[in-house]
Amino acid sequence: MPEFSLDLNEDQRDLRDWVHGFAAEVVRPAAAEWDSREETPWPVIQEAAKIGLYGFEFLANAWADPSGLSLCLANEELFWGDAGIGMAIFGTSLAVAAIFGSGTPEQMAEWVPQCFGDAAEPKVAAFCTTEPEAGSDVGSMRTRARYDEAADEWVISGQKAYATNGGIANVHVVTASVEPELGSRGQAGFIVPPGTKGLDGSKKLKKLGLRASHTADVFLDEVRVPGDNVLGGREALAERLARAREGRRSQGQAAMRTFELSRPAVGAQALGVARAAYEYSLDYAKTRVQFGRPIIENQAIAFALADMRMEIDAARLLVWRAAWMGRNNRVFEAGEGSMSKLKAGEVAVATTEKAVQILGGAGFLREHPVERWYRDAKIYTIFEGTSEIQRLVISRAISGIHVR
Repeated sequence: MPEFSLDLNEDQRDLRDWVHGFAAEVVRPAAAEWDSREETPWPVIQEAAKIGLYGFEFLANAWADPSGLSLCLANEELFWGDAGIGMAIFGTSLAVAAIFGSGTPEQMAEWVPQCFGDAAEPKVAAFCTTEPEAGSDVGSMRTRARYDEAADEWVISGQKAYATNGGIANVHVVTASVEPELGSRGQAGFIVPPGTKGLDGSKKLKKLGLRASHTADVFLDEVRVPGDNVLGGREALAERLARAREGRRSQGQAAMRTFELSRPAVGAQALGVARAAYEYSLDYAKTRVQFGRPIIENQAIAFALADMRMEIDAARLLVWRAAWMGRNNRVFEAGEGSMSKLKAGEVAVATTEKAVQILGGAGFLREHPVERWYRDAKIYTIFEGTSEIQRLVISRAISGIHVR
């Protein structure tokens, strides 16, 4: 049996350094501009596509890492560069995760390439599940999908909220209720092809942070998609619905499977934001002189920085454990996936707030990036399951009780 080690192997170190280089040389210099413009940074996405950072091949190679760490390493480094641009580049991966997690091999082969386009003309994809009245409460989803047997088409109507890349996506993956009486077990995912009539994502949303990442509400008015565009295929859906009607156990529902696949990677994104703020405030504290000495020599500042570093490292260990467990099909018996996202998100918020405080008045100015990181960090306690929902998942897992 090999000796236990937390050292990264050569491939992982090379990947980390490669993404870090792109983040330092391309992403960071562009971050303030695209945050201010609040527009999708297509030139940066294209640069990522040209070097192979944006595309399914990259995701497939990262996922092939048996340790599960490669995708987390890439996310941490890219989001260290900038969270808004990072989400513009990696936002497509959520839709890809939905297709990969629930789709057939034929669906993967047909639709995943269309999610990315190519280096000459990159595309993005959107995963649309949250609704105005159904965020964490996915069982309350109101978007409906009915099968038109004569036309062999699914007809989808409803509204989705807060969709990353919504409206500008080449491919939209939409969750909808097929049999509402079954709650979340009566839902399925559907692939909406480019140019499909009835889909409107023109309501772009203005946000506190992640401003370089496009977010919109998506409206579906009798949207028709081919019968084969239900994720997993019609036969698999029919079998799953039959099990649900009979009260038998199911493998879960589409949106939750997608979030379980992505939670450690989202935690790694939060780590990148936190680390950026920690490193910047550490450098600032070493050079900022007050009362005749650098402020790092004051215990209040030094202890704050010590806590920031400790919490980042602790969160990273939780993220890496969950990523390893997920990749190796280990059951999250204590909600380990939720633990990783919860801890990393709250560390990002606390760390960026401390960074602003350490810089004082300078931290409140756009001249320094800590105010942007502070704004960006907050989303990590909200999206893909709020901190409260993560605690609910963990408490149910450790107690075996349906805590409400």
